[in-house]
Amino acid sequence: MAEELRHAYSPQFIDTLSQLVTKELPSFDLPSFRSSVFQNDWEHLTLKERMRRVTTSLYATLPTEYEKALSILYKVAPKVSKGLPGLVFPDFVQVYGLAHWEKSMQALAFFTKLSSAEFAVRPFLLEDNERMMKQMIEWSKSDNEHVRRLASEGSRPRLPWGLTVPSLKSNPRQTFAILNQLKQDESLYVRKSVANHLNDVSYLDADFVLDIAYDWYGNHSETNWIVKHACRSLLKKGNERALTLFGYGDPTGITIDHVSLDKSELAIGDDLLVSFTVHSSHHQPVRIEYVIDFLKATGSRSAKSFILKQFEMKENETREFQKRHSFKDLTTRKHYEGLHTLSLKVNGVTISSHNFFLT
Repeated sequence: MAEELRHAYSPQFIDTLSQLVTKELPSFDLPSFRSSVFQNDWEHLTLKERMRRVTTSLYATLPTEYEKALSILYKVAPKVSKGLPGLVFPDFVQVYGLAHWEKSMQALAFFTKLSSAEFAVRPFLLEDNERMMKQMIEWSKSDNEHVRRLASEGSRPRLPWGLTVPSLKSNPRQTFAILNQLKQDESLYVRKSVANHLNDVSYLDADFVLDIAYDWYGNHSETNWIVKHACRSLLKKGNERALTLFGYGDPTGITIDHVSLDKSELAIGDDLLVSFTVHSSHHQPVRIEYVIDFLKATGSRSAKSFILKQFEMKENETREFQKRHSFKDLTTRKHYEGLHTLSLKVNGVTISSHNFFLT
């Protein structure tokens, strides 16, 4: 996956970018730009390294005055394909715009509409956290969904791929004004960010997130969606307050029977099929998960929870379930030979556990 992503900065993209810049700046030194980008190590660079190479190469060949360089990028950016390639424009602001605060804020709000400036705001938070938080509160009131999302996404305490901002981790409550402003946002794009932001905070201050969840839940359908998604990690951890909020109480009267693993021993790369039945003696909300204790390289084990289904069970109802899980190696998980355990949980409580060997 990472190998594929880095090819967003392809020779074709560099050619297109070069041509667009040349149209806006006839004196643009295209040969110097290309030679700066395509140094001997280009094929070995990661996605972010390629992006930064393009950024620094642009800086070396655009006008040295920051505002003049931005004026060219403003005209070029809308003509470049959106998504990953477009990240180079906010990256230019991130690297060279800290000394030009107001111009950089305008640029970030502009470029985020074309790609995303969530990574580019992080150095500004490190430079002046208080000033940047005020800016993000203003962005949260924008008419544009991309700008509103930037306020939430850019200030996430655990933003994937983003620079760590210690103040956001030590005081995650400071972003509440942003999240509160967006709690009923009409855009799913924005609501997903708010939910992910709160999920980040749940690792740092679970009680704060739960207090918000109890205050928000039940007041608005869009907010309800945010709360449910925001509490996903707390639910996986079996947090009692989170389970209670959504009605997942003590699973008394629920039984899991006829559990079957189609293999007791399987090779790395194989699939494992688990089958079982669930019976409830009375009507109640039910959340079913399966948890796998993965063996690590150190010999210790790490549990990973996977949600299977959330639904209402009727009195004396029985349901059958099957789930196939792949043990192929991923960029995010490498498998190791040895004893593993698959457990079935209902409403946060482990009901059944079964061992199998990975070879």
